[in-house]
Amino acid sequence: MAQIFHRSTNTLSRVTIFGAVFIVAGILGAVGIFVRSPYVTREGVPVVQPVPFSHKHHVNDDGIDCRYCHTSVEVSSFAGMPPTETCMNCHSQLFTTSPVLVPVFASARTDMPIQWNRVNQLPDFVYFDHSIHVNKGVGCTTCHGQVDQMPLMMRAASLQMTWCLDCHRDPAKYVRPLDQVFSMTWQPPADQLEAGKKLVTEYHIESKTNCSTCHR
Repeated sequence: MAQIFHRSTNTLSRVTIFGAVFIVAGILGAVGIFVRSPYVTREGVPVVQPVPFSHKHHVNDDGIDCRYCHTSVEVSSFAGMPPTETCMNCHSQLFTTSPVLVPVFASARTDMPIQWNRVNQLPDFVYFDHSIHVNKGVGCTTCHGQVDQMPLMMRAASLQMTWCLDCHRDPAKYVRPLDQVFSMTWQPPADQLEAGKKLVTEYHIESKTNCSTCHR
């Protein structure tokens, strides 16, 4: 029987099959890069607020502690947003004619809270407790970045599950002494891994990677 297909057909078929595999792998890889990009995670993108509150000015220049505004961070799952009264503790005397602060003064006058825009927003199916983390030696800057250098607040990390698991799998790399949790200037020591292991033991930190830890 005469040969129907040319001998090169076998080679062409193999090339087509392997090419399709590489194309599919390339597409999946591109999708993976895209979902981890700042375009999706909003990492490093300043969030527009009704009042351009500067953490750099308040934390770095004025030395205000995180807990002055985020009052429930040590005892609650939610760090807490400061009420307008907290702002007015200073601004009833300072910059009282600043046009930037008009929404603050209006909020104080009408008793209507300022509608701040969330910077770090987790999905509804993720449970996160601030108090557990700060009481186990996880510093503010570990998750929120150097807020003392942010004129406008932005997300400092992707907040994706792989990012969280890096710490949950090996917390010794990230924990710090409890008296340094709210420090903006603390830097990991050269022997962080060894020091971290001691803190993990001292603070009774468990490496929790079970799904039900965060997904309840």
